[in-house]
Amino acid sequence: MKKRILLIITAFVLTLPSFSQSADSLKREKVFVALATVYKGDTIPSYELYEVTIYGRRTFSSVRKQRKYDKLERNVMKMYPIALEVKAILVETYLYLQSLPDDKAKQEHIEAVEKGVWDQYLPIMKKCTLSQGKLLIKLIDRECNQTSYELINAFAGGFKAKFYQAFAAIFGASLKKEYDPEHNDEDAMIEEIIWMIDNDML
Repeated sequence: MKKRILLIITAFVLTLPSFSQSADSLKREKVFVALATVYKGDTIPSYELYEVTIYGRRTFSSVRKQRKYDKLERNVMKMYPIALEVKAILVETYLYLQSLPDDKAKQEHIEAVEKGVWDQYLPIMKKCTLSQGKLLIKLIDRECNQTSYELINAFAGGFKAKFYQAFAAIFGASLKKEYDPEHNDEDAMIEEIIWMIDNDML
């Protein structure tokens, strides 16, 4: 009986280091769970890699082109935050309009929002250049997936949309201008600049 107890104690003591080593190794090692793919009879781990976009700041051999790009970069940095604010105002306005009981209340709210936008942004827009104004029209289309003309038409009606379009045309701009980075070289550069802004590279 004593021999049996001694054997059990000895076996327990001998296994302690292995338990300890196993616990320590689990603490040190990181466990990764991966999907498995069977390829030609072998089971191999499978990982999904996310798409990575890498942009470098553009440089140009021509001083004139470099200055033009630098100006575009400055303009995007100035107008992009305004486009985001416009998007937020439109989303908030749309959601609030859904809670109003009738067309009269909706129209009154739209007029109040329009006045608020004019009061807030008119002083800012007065300080903007024509190129910055044209850029903002593009950026609004980018953020809202609708041109400025379509947005005004939807919220304020066709008459005001045509009025503002005619007013913009006096300065050589168009509220119907669309943002198309796939087919427009300048829009492609704008997209790169925005990507760098969003990733804290500018």
